[in-house]
Amino acid sequence: MNLLLRKRAEPGSLHATVTGPFTLDEAKRTFLEILEAIAQHQIDKVLIDGREIEGEPTTIQRFIYGEFAATATRTLGERVALPKTPQFAYVLQEPVLDPMRFGETVAVNRGMHVKAFDDLEDAFRWLGVDDDTHKGAD
Repeated sequence: MNLLLRKRAEPGSLHATVTGPFTLDEAKRTFLEILEAIAQHQIDKVLIDGREIEGEPTTIQRFIYGEFAATATRTLGERVALPKTPQFAYVLQEPVLDPMRFGETVAVNRGMHVKAFDDLEDAFRWLGVDDDTHKGAD
């Protein structure tokens, strides 16, 4: 079974919901789809709601994904003129959410503007996006 991605663009922001079983290949595929939506809509704030992703990524998978996401985001910035560097907020639940935020650290250390949360409202606040705009997204 694959990860299912639903996305909804609003002026300046994208709300993506990801559900299903985690695999590294599927996580990469869905992230690339999100990047394409960013390019298409010229969006700089992205909320990725992965609270319904199932599984427990390994430490090496977290590293590989963080490195992949940062590299893919940088490549997008080189390929497409975006208004600003995209800001990503991931909303996850343990065990997909690593309490130590290793994947986040890997991505940040490679230049990505990203933060992981366990609370949807905290993620919207950090992005500076009105969560009422995204009610009923998907």
